[in-house]
Amino acid sequence: MNRRDFIKIAAASGAMLIVPKPFGHGQDTAPQFSDPDVKKLADEALNTAKMSGASYADIRINRYRNQSISTREKRVISISNNENFGFGIRVLVDSTWGFAASSNVTKDEVARIAKEAVLIAKANRFLQKEPVQLAPVPPYQDVWKTPIKINPFDIPISEKVALLLRINEEALKVKGASFCSSFMQIAMEYKFFASTEGSYIEQELYRMWPAFTVTAVNKETGKFETHSSYNEPIGKGYECVDEKFLLDDARLAAEEAVMKHSAKSVEPGKRDLILHPTNLWLTIHESVGHPTELDRALGYEANYAGTSFLTLDKLGKLKFGSDIVNLIADKNQKDALATCAYDDEGVKTREWYLIKDGMFVDYQTIREQAHSLGHKESHGCSYADSWSSIPFQRMPNVSLQPGKKKLSFNDLIADTEDAIMVKGRGSYSIDQQRYNFQFGGQTFWEIKKGKINQMLKDVAYQAKTTEFWNSCDAICSDEEYYLGGSFSDGKGEPGQSNSVSHGCCPARFRQINILNTGRKV
Repeated sequence: MNRRDFIKIAAASGAMLIVPKPFGHGQDTAPQFSDPDVKKLADEALNTAKMSGASYADIRINRYRNQSISTREKRVISISNNENFGFGIRVLVDSTWGFAASSNVTKDEVARIAKEAVLIAKANRFLQKEPVQLAPVPPYQDVWKTPIKINPFDIPISEKVALLLRINEEALKVKGASFCSSFMQIAMEYKFFASTEGSYIEQELYRMWPAFTVTAVNKETGKFETHSSYNEPIGKGYECVDEKFLLDDARLAAEEAVMKHSAKSVEPGKRDLILHPTNLWLTIHESVGHPTELDRALGYEANYAGTSFLTLDKLGKLKFGSDIVNLIADKNQKDALATCAYDDEGVKTREWYLIKDGMFVDYQTIREQAHSLGHKESHGCSYADSWSSIPFQRMPNVSLQPGKKKLSFNDLIADTEDAIMVKGRGSYSIDQQRYNFQFGGQTFWEIKKGKINQMLKDVAYQAKTTEFWNSCDAICSDEEYYLGGSFSDGKGEPGQSNSVSHGCCPARFRQINILNTGRKV
């Protein structure tokens, strides 16, 4: 089937899809929930839970919609549309949690599940070692929506497919480019939260990610090199899809994939390092975002995701980075993937310092953790990836703040005598305490006497977290700010996934250990 025929068929098929109308249309005025029956269902759950013996209860009524499209060269590989709807109820009985959920969203089922959650809490009392202490939270009645301009689900599938095929076509125009695959992921979360403390909160969140990977095969050697898109997922509507940028990015990726075949293999050793934001955001995620999760520091994730070298005795005492290093956690950040107005416990979201002037000053917390630090309120980091999942502590947007002195990327390069510059996300490895790490990238460039010189290959940088951040001696100013992020970050048992962004500017790190990944040991 050729491209034109497929687009016609896809458009016709798309017109036949019957999708239930999603809840949630945020407004700035007094709360007007998208469906008054949702509040009635919530009240049924909360009243039943209280009458059954719960001292506290909350309910999340959620609808999720996901669309995924993938292509390769001139053909479509897959198109997927998924939607699910259900609710989950948490209760406290004698300071012990109980949880139950169902996809049958009816009055009778809501009441039945509320009673079941209470029974589970009562059974759990025999295993409870420490009573749950919830930090206080004011009651909120509010409606909030990601401020999108174009609903991505309103755009015909045929139009999205056509864009992805144009990306593939543009990449393959480059001599030496052999293959190109592209995809688009779109997600919507509708959340209605209510609690016995008086909160009724409706939210509708959107995320998008169009991206691709180019492969260049050297027919003489049989070796291949790949290069993925520099484009990152974002918390916006379809207005984030910039066709010119994506086509330019595809062409550049193809050219650089071909260049990798002739790139010089790096000489290992201590070198200054300049990290482009397309690479640095992942280092922030792994070496700052995860170790500042309080549940890790308390040992609750040790069996699966690990612990943290940032133990409680280091809070307010550890020199995490140099004086210019400031890292902020923020669930209100514009266009970021983890941004929302309230977390999944009804806590109003905000921003706060994790690292201030190089000092480790705070963790990420939820309501039942706050007392561990002597805090009177939660940071609002509770999240569940489904109505059937239990909310727990998940990473907010964590970003490196721009340098305070005016410094462009070109100025930073000009001020550097001898270094390696890394662009794009690559392979990575980090230990269970998030202390020893190794990162790769998409492309690597030698900097000599203030200029970007030749491309390098086989590069990875290796460091201890605190040594790395203390070696940072320059961060570009805010005009170079870039928002990267992960569409899917796993944690917990049973496993859950959330989306999170990390903003940063280009930064320089002095005398970092550079490895040659192509040499046999």
